[in-house]
Amino acid sequence: MPATSANLGPGFDAFGLALGLYDELTVIPGGSGVSVEVTGAGAGEVALDESHLVVRAVRAGLSALGVDVPGFVLRCTNRVPHGRGLGSSSAAIVGGIAAAYGLAGAELDREHVVALANELEGHPDNVAAAALGGFTTAWVDGGVGKAVRTDPVAELRATVYVPEVKVLTKQARGLLPDVVPHADAAANAGRAALLVTAITSQPGLLMTATEDRLHQEYREPVMPETLALVHKLRGSGLAAVVSGAGPTVLVLDALSGKEIAALPVAPDGWTRHDLAIDPAGVQVWSGVADGESSPWAE
Repeated sequence: MPATSANLGPGFDAFGLALGLYDELTVIPGGSGVSVEVTGAGAGEVALDESHLVVRAVRAGLSALGVDVPGFVLRCTNRVPHGRGLGSSSAAIVGGIAAAYGLAGAELDREHVVALANELEGHPDNVAAAALGGFTTAWVDGGVGKAVRTDPVAELRATVYVPEVKVLTKQARGLLPDVVPHADAAANAGRAALLVTAITSQPGLLMTATEDRLHQEYREPVMPETLALVHKLRGSGLAAVVSGAGPTVLVLDALSGKEIAALPVAPDGWTRHDLAIDPAGVQVWSGVADGESSPWAE
């Protein structure tokens, strides 16, 4: 399951981008109840029983498919940081539902994955990108999460600056006002429309297209260092935005390897990752032998 970045500046709760950083699950059916093992991000912090988010997603997926698997072993290898605005919960939910398809021996229905994952996550932007890959536009129609996928330009790359601190999505969303000025809403609508063109065909427009007046500045009280870094990077001509609810900062551009290497180093206490765009979304394999590495292992 890929990491994802949502919003991308003006596309609040709509746009998502799948990134080349991956969590992995192994689910082995048998017995009754569950056994959960976690390595990497979240180890020692997340629940190891039926309340684990992946377990709940597997159960929801199996129920939707009408399949009964009483027990299983779940092994999670997590590389996506938790609580940083890179879609860790969406990766867990989408991965769990996809694993249910594997357990059921059913062909993965990505539209159904988006709809069911939206029910569990509460908004479809990150789950759409995790399920479909590439650049996604998501919405809710009659309570059902839906999305369309578009190919970004081949040269698009993402650099993320990840701080050590976490910010809960609920906390960040709680700072947003119920009413915004009409001029700000109109500006964001125009920039969001432009961003589709920038990502899919004209990356030279990314700097203008990633301008936001709807949500980022309102979140500054809980992530002042994030907004300061966004302003600093944009001041140097880089298309920097808050990744999802933050506090990670995302930079989008069509850069060569040499140009990416020349990007600013991460501030003290932050980590920089230079990532490709994931083209495929969640992937499922069945019958991988113990000890055999998957194609996504680092």
